[in-house]
Amino acid sequence: MINLISDTVTKPTPGMLQAMLQAEVGDDVFGEDPTVNALEAKAAALFGKEAALFCPSGTMTNQIAIKVHTQPLDEVICDEYSHIYQYEVGGYAFNSGIGVNLIKGSNGKITAEQVAAAIKPVYDWLPISKLVVLENTCNKGGGSFYTLDEIRPIQEVCRERGLSLHLDGARLFNALVETGESTAAVGEVFDSISICLSKGLGAPVGSLLIGSSAFIRQARRVRKALGGGMRQAGFLAAAGIYALDHHVQRLKEDNERAKRLGQVLASQTYVDNVRPVQSNIVIFDLKAPWTAESYLEFLAERGINASAFGPQTVRFVTHLDVSEAMIDRVLEVIASV
Repeated sequence: MINLISDTVTKPTPGMLQAMLQAEVGDDVFGEDPTVNALEAKAAALFGKEAALFCPSGTMTNQIAIKVHTQPLDEVICDEYSHIYQYEVGGYAFNSGIGVNLIKGSNGKITAEQVAAAIKPVYDWLPISKLVVLENTCNKGGGSFYTLDEIRPIQEVCRERGLSLHLDGARLFNALVETGESTAAVGEVFDSISICLSKGLGAPVGSLLIGSSAFIRQARRVRKALGGGMRQAGFLAAAGIYALDHHVQRLKEDNERAKRLGQVLASQTYVDNVRPVQSNIVIFDLKAPWTAESYLEFLAERGINASAFGPQTVRFVTHLDVSEAMIDRVLEVIASV
């Protein structure tokens, strides 16, 4: 099967597996796993921050960040497509006792003007606006991404109004290989950053939360409370180090393959529209009588797996386990409908 369901389905490469087997490990809850410590130090340095925290998932890193940045009765401001709102089970309310203030942006992206307008005045009957979360790239937005020039005005609004700014950077590196911007420059504009190692970077498990020493010190306590304290996690951290060393630049290949898919889909008469393809995600709407269910059945019968994103909406995601030859086959099937 050609698996376009998600870039979370990737398997460790032979080199990554070898690095995992050779990892030196200890007990990370005691801070004594040298490979975890090395990964955290590497990630912190990459973004010009003081510290980082290795966690099992991106949902956990986002939820920890929200918990540390806010108090109950506060609120987080984000786009309506944000992962923290759409796909984290309402964790902002469950874990942190806060509300969410949704902005209708453009393909998952919001502006400084929208953020400024969304910040609430301080009254007893309103939640306090405390945190802004940006997602880069935005999953539900079709892999759309912010440039630093778009982020800096949002940072300025947050600074002036006393709000923290967090980056859900699950697929950040897919954006950076397109913009050419540096991780250090990204680190300058955010108070905290979450990056995922188990999507396009190809590690089997894990995300990193990055910030100041004081922020990460508190984050470690929250991670433990959420059940995220791991023991000999160095075997997983070794995969993360390998991913950061070897799998970042190749994300450009995934992005280019997704763009090829988007171009061919846009020319098909049964496709109503294709979201702008900026990175490795392709989201498109089908014309009746096609439904997402019937189209996915059609693809599956021809050896291709994808996912439904609505009654007539389908998502393709490219990744390191999808080769050029596989893309050629998908294009052939797309055009055969």
